[in-house]
Amino acid sequence: MPIGVEPFVFPAESNRRLPSTRFPGYIFGMNVTVLLFASYADRLGAGSLAFDLTPGATVADVLGRVRALPGADRLPSEPLVAVNERYARRDRVLVQGDEVAIIPPVAGG
Repeated sequence: MPIGVEPFVFPAESNRRLPSTRFPGYIFGMNVTVLLFASYADRLGAGSLAFDLTPGATVADVLGRVRALPGADRLPSEPLVAVNERYARRDRVLVQGDEVAIIPPVAGG
C-alpha cells in the first residue's frame, strides 16, 4: 500500500461496496468481512469490519490491517483465525466474500 494512503474500512453492516465488475484499466478489490471476538471486539469497538483488499491477499494481510487500527496496539499478537468457519493458517489466500474470524487466545478451566 502506498505511503500515506489509508485503507478502506467500512463497518460490515454497511452497504458501501465497490462494484464487482471490471472496467478497462481498473482492477477492483475484493470485499472480506472480518468478525471480531472478545478483546478484539472490545478494544476496536466493533463486532465486525469490512475490508477492501487486493486480489491475492492473505490472512496475514488481514491481521496486519487489524493491528494497524487505532486501539489494536495492546491486543494479543497470535489469535486463532478461521476463514468461512474453518481454522486457517496465516498464508491462506482469501477470495471475494470470505468471512475471516479473529479469535483471541482463551484461558481458564
